[in-house]
Amino acid sequence: MADAARVETLRHFRVGVASDNKLAEGFDPVTEGDRAAERAMRAVLAERRPEDAILGEEYGAQPGITGLTWVLDPIDGTRAYISGTPTWGVLISVNSEEGPIMGLIDQPYIGERFEGGAGLAAMTGPLGTAPLKVKATRDLADATIFTTFPEVGSTAEGAAFHAVASRCKLTRYGMDCYAYALLAAGQVDLVIEAGLSSYDISAPIAVIEAAGGIVTDWQGGKVHEGGNALAAATPELHAAAMEILSDA
Repeated sequence: MADAARVETLRHFRVGVASDNKLAEGFDPVTEGDRAAERAMRAVLAERRPEDAILGEEYGAQPGITGLTWVLDPIDGTRAYISGTPTWGVLISVNSEEGPIMGLIDQPYIGERFEGGAGLAAMTGPLGTAPLKVKATRDLADATIFTTFPEVGSTAEGAAFHAVASRCKLTRYGMDCYAYALLAAGQVDLVIEAGLSSYDISAPIAVIEAAGGIVTDWQGGKVHEGGNALAAATPELHAAAMEILSDA
């Protein structure tokens, strides 16, 4: 599925592809690259796993009878995609009712793929293959924290994020799903976001947990159905960040 999506996303990348706006107010772009990649993945599922359910960002939900659901985000970071930056990604996970069983974050232009679940935690890319393992950082003062938008979400949610970020060593913005991949690869320590959908977070949960990290909502509950996400490399960082977020 990821291989099929690579073909379609790269076909439309950096060629001046037009984007449509999903919103009446604001800007939430979608391109033919998004749509074509999801169609390609659904075609693979129709051949290989026709009885499983599907939840995709562009074409919605398709029921199944096996208890498994494939959660697809054909281009996570369409704003980055239409801007030509190589920080968008293809997200795929297979979920049970309890949450993600296995997930994949793929960056077609760079050629990096991060996979986690079912005993696998590995990345492949230009430098070869390597295991995924989160950092051992325990103190917020030593941590690098990411979020996609400086505003994060509502005014209150933004204030909560910045309350955590003010305790960290380094704060960076952007990256979309690539930030979660960097956390799993042991490059950064925290990712905090608000207002996510299931297809934004399911695959990152599987990849990060396979690498030894923790992903919950801001109160410590499950977040695979969407909401506000807190991803941390260690239990100590997770607890420290969650205390601030829940108070805020």
